[in-house]
Amino acid sequence: MAEHETQSRTTGATVLTLVVVACAAGLADALRRRVRLRRRAHHHVGAESTPAHTHHGTPTVPRQRATGPSVETVRLTEAERDAFAVLVRRLSEGD
Repeated sequence: MAEHETQSRTTGATVLTLVVVACAAGLADALRRRVRLRRRAHHHVGAESTPAHTHHGTPTVPRQRATGPSVETVRLTEAERDAFAVLVRRLSEGD
């Protein structure tokens, strides 16, 4: 170690170098994943109606199905409707 170099200067330069290397490795990994996801999305586009990822690589939310449970209806007699109305009135009053 030369006279003008101090222990703290050498340590600081070493830490800074390690941080730069770690950031570069993280950036390279992120770019590699993005390219991999983009390739996977383009590969699956023909198999699905919508791509699994957007053009910038983030996953998409699958579309909801348009079909649902069938609507059920029950025809009530006049007496049943009156009894139901009484029940609703009692429940709304809190008795």
